[in-house]
Amino acid sequence: MGETAATAESVECRASWHMAIAAVVMLAVAAGAPLTIVVGLRTIADDMGGARSLPSAAAALAAFGSGLGGIMYGLLARRIGQKRAAMMGGTSIGAGLLLASQGEPWQLLIGFALGVGLFGYAALFAPMVTFVSMWFDRRRGTALALVASGQYVAGVLWPTIFERAIAAYGWRATMLGYGILCILLIVPLAALVLRPPPAPVTVGPNAFRHVPGGRVFGMKPNLAMALLAFCSFLCCVPMAMPQSHLVAFCGDLGITASHGAAMLSALLLAAFVSRQFWGWASDRIGGLWTVLAGSIAQTIGMAAFLSTQDEAGLFFIAAANGLGFSGIIPAYVMAVRELFPPAEASWRVPATLFVSLSGMAFGSWLAGAIFDGVGYYAAAWMVGIVFNLAQLALLGFLIARHRRGRRLAVA
Repeated sequence: MGETAATAESVECRASWHMAIAAVVMLAVAAGAPLTIVVGLRTIADDMGGARSLPSAAAALAAFGSGLGGIMYGLLARRIGQKRAAMMGGTSIGAGLLLASQGEPWQLLIGFALGVGLFGYAALFAPMVTFVSMWFDRRRGTALALVASGQYVAGVLWPTIFERAIAAYGWRATMLGYGILCILLIVPLAALVLRPPPAPVTVGPNAFRHVPGGRVFGMKPNLAMALLAFCSFLCCVPMAMPQSHLVAFCGDLGITASHGAAMLSALLLAAFVSRQFWGWASDRIGGLWTVLAGSIAQTIGMAAFLSTQDEAGLFFIAAANGLGFSGIIPAYVMAVRELFPPAEASWRVPATLFVSLSGMAFGSWLAGAIFDGVGYYAAAWMVGIVFNLAQLALLGFLIARHRRGRRLAVA
């Protein structure tokens, strides 16, 4: 009797975790595609005239396209299902890397903007996160943290492999080979595992109780979401800077490319491990408070990059930075799911992640542009800290309004 009631009051089951694990694997493969530029940035720039803003722009366009396409795929997946959307995305990533590997600047930009970004990773990040969130209601934060960790699994697994492959075969062959691998792994996995999510529960403690169109933060819901999404943009600008430029930054300091790739892996391994903690925390304190805590930690981590140029010290700082910022993005998704009705998740989650990825894109490009202008990365880190502080101020304002609204509702 108790088991039946529990089942009726929650969508979670064994299949929920099957979906989450499949999503992690697909994202771990898909997220490796942009890392081919991160690891090969100096080599690609040297082959194309020396300016780092060009490969940085390709990485930025991939991130921007991923966010914009996520909205498109979020709506499309409601019609054709996440299985078909993911299969389309995996195929597109392979095609994009094939084009980018041909070696011309326009091919690099279009391959990453359209193939890897708009039609590729776009189908495998925001819509997949939304899809998995529909399979959970009791441990949604934990599941979202796990799924969003796919990019960190990629960060741990691929940089060292890419560094060695680029050194041995060149960046073009590395991109081409990885594109084929993406198709061979993502498409069959999506076809075999993914299936439609269950309907949300309407009774019990896990049922969503907010009225569609109701005020959020004491504001109209679309205005509230716009401000929350802008917060995510502000925090993602500095988040992208070390992730996109750490290997190049190390090279400028005389640290070998292999050690720089290992440092990036250390950062992302720490991010993967700590993201599971942040997911556990968001199930207990909520998405907004998790965003606040992670953003404070990220600000401290960015400031720490200004404190040393010693290799051992940078390894420690990179890992500490990963521990801090890793919970922010899934916590934003958690906040959207907490604040807005489930029926709106298919566009609100991708729209928020689009703004977040736009911040990542802008941060990646901005750090490269600042380096090209002044010749060192410390200036970029300082600009990133300013963005972080602005985000903390706006987020604090929203949390204060949210707390006041809850107190009035209780009264």
